[in-house]
Amino acid sequence: MLMSEQDKAFYSAWKQLLDWMKDYASAHDGVIFEKEADFPDYIYRMERAYDLPTTIMSASLSDAEGNPVLLISVSPRHSLFKEVTVHPFESHIYRKLKYSPEKNALVESKRVFSKEMLDNLADDLFGVHA
Repeated sequence: MLMSEQDKAFYSAWKQLLDWMKDYASAHDGVIFEKEADFPDYIYRMERAYDLPTTIMSASLSDAEGNPVLLISVSPRHSLFKEVTVHPFESHIYRKLKYSPEKNALVESKRVFSKEMLDNLADDLFGVHA
């Protein structure tokens, strides 16, 4: 099954979010980027080609001991409604991000979810003060 252009853009935005998480971890002592899970269709792809821009379906920013602090996951390709969930690990509050073709970005409602927003959220969770 071929991916739509919108799905390709959605998963490219997901890959960018993962890159922002990696950047955050590399810029902060005591913060680790960890892959939590791969996409099922990557794991079970057998002889089929794999065309998503990453194998990672969920990842976290974790503390130095490997305890997740911020968990982020994405819908698998077979999901009808695709979204990214941004979940502080020990909280009942989470964010749902959708892809906006008009803004070519992941959005929370109509607001673009930016690298700065991720950094600010992670700073709050890790107790980083400017």
